[in-house]
Amino acid sequence: MHFLIVGPGAMGCLFAAGLKRAGCDVTLWDYKKERAEQINRQGIVVEGIRGAYTEKVLTVTGNLPLPPDVVLMCVKSYSTRDAGQAIKPWLEPKTAIVTLQNGVGNVEILEQMFGREAVFGGTTAEGATLLGPGKIRHAGQGETIVGPGGKPENIVEKIVSSFGQAGFQARSADHVDDFIWGKLIINVGINALSAITKLKNGRLPELHSTRQIMAEAVKEAVVVATAKKIQLPYPNPFDRVLEVCRATAGNVSSMLQDVLNEKTTEVDFINGAIVREGNLFGIPTPVNFTLTSLVLAIQEIYLGRI
Repeated sequence: MHFLIVGPGAMGCLFAAGLKRAGCDVTLWDYKKERAEQINRQGIVVEGIRGAYTEKVLTVTGNLPLPPDVVLMCVKSYSTRDAGQAIKPWLEPKTAIVTLQNGVGNVEILEQMFGREAVFGGTTAEGATLLGPGKIRHAGQGETIVGPGGKPENIVEKIVSSFGQAGFQARSADHVDDFIWGKLIINVGINALSAITKLKNGRLPELHSTRQIMAEAVKEAVVVATAKKIQLPYPNPFDRVLEVCRATAGNVSSMLQDVLNEKTTEVDFINGAIVREGNLFGIPTPVNFTLTSLVLAIQEIYLGRI
């Protein structure tokens, strides 16, 4: 299978290098010409839990060498539409589009652009940190889920099989939205709060004040998920968030990394998504509204918008 990985961030590089190492045909797409040229020169450099290796992956900014069988969307959520428009001219109607992005709303954006039958949701618990252009640290392994299954030619099972051959723990799920929301609620509890306080994950539940805010943000998200008839993949959401905090105690969340690097964050697709979905159901979400507003304020300051 020919994979097109869209976005050379930590997750895009991790999957591109892993799939290429397993013998898949892989192309990486980037919108920055200089970065693409650097990755072509040096390859994708991986260090971490599965050892250190470098994998040469063709990285392009324009025309693709051939139409892909599968597109793996790994850009930030706020870039989904722009990235989709950029690659659309080179895709065929049968191309499968898979999103492994954070937050919710990406599937819906891609379905509007490519049609419902072409798009598959996904989520991954793989942990990777971007060290520089094309250089990543693979910090932790976790399950990758793609679905729904049962679509033409059983494409999801082929994707899952390729992921497995590349060393990723992967499976399909018909109700993939449940797993996307499961990851969303964990991010709701951790990301914005860490970005505001500049605390690593493990410190958030240790402080009484941040633990209370985390609990209220998660509670609001669960009420919204229940209204949407989401079946979360764990019995006690707040306990699950605490488990993740403990398991990733030394981690700097992706949103805190964005703030420290003065980049646009994904808060609109995480805590902001809870606010939007809550409004649709008439469910108040004051804690998530406040967290979203504070992160956006921080963002506006360093982006020079005020």
